[in-house]
Amino acid sequence: MPANVVSAARKAGIPVTICESLEDVLHDTDVLYVTRVQKERFETEAEWMQVKDAYRVDHAVLSRAKEDMIVMHPLPRVNEIDPEVDFDSRRAVYFRQMRYGLFIRMALLMSVLL
Repeated sequence: MPANVVSAARKAGIPVTICESLEDVLHDTDVLYVTRVQKERFETEAEWMQVKDAYRVDHAVLSRAKEDMIVMHPLPRVNEIDPEVDFDSRRAVYFRQMRYGLFIRMALLMSVLL
């Protein structure tokens, strides 16, 4: 996270904890918001290849998480969430999230048109 964002958050009284590993926070996480590792942000493909699977979510990861933790994702996904997670309807809420987003966009368009 950029230093200026961390500084502003702390100045506002928001506690910030910086971790290098998903394992460090998994046991305390209520909502795991996953995004893809953006290839276009790396200078070389080799750099991207080194980290692209570092935060991949699968059943092994979920087994170490809190029982009631949910997984969110803005979609579309690449390989950061194993498709096997899709069938965990209690935790995988990203399809519901996508559906709600559709309704929100519809409502926003309607409010602009009226």
